[in-house]
Amino acid sequence: MKLITAVIQPTQVASVRQALAFVGLNGATITGVSGIGQQKGHSEYYRGANYNPAMIPKIKVETLVADELLEEALSAIVTAAHTGNIGDGKVWVTNVEEVIRVRTGERGPEAL
Repeated sequence: MKLITAVIQPTQVASVRQALAFVGLNGATITGVSGIGQQKGHSEYYRGANYNPAMIPKIKVETLVADELLEEALSAIVTAAHTGNIGDGKVWVTNVEEVIRVRTGERGPEAL
């Protein structure tokens, strides 16, 4: 089992959700986050002064997947989140040792 974490543009959340559902993944945790990447924020001018907001709002999508669905899920997320602009985001994968469904006590792939 793997945990896919994607930090994406807020405008791409609906597309990513649809892409994950198309792959057969209906469970995800979606959180509003903020941060900076290589672009170091974007500069704006306010009353003639250069203003550089420290943090950029993003959305973090986390979903657990079986190993067999990993590549298909990654492809779906990257395709749906892609705009071609700076700040499209990042996706990373983490190994998961165990998953337990609290309601039933099921463990492992049955709990996904």
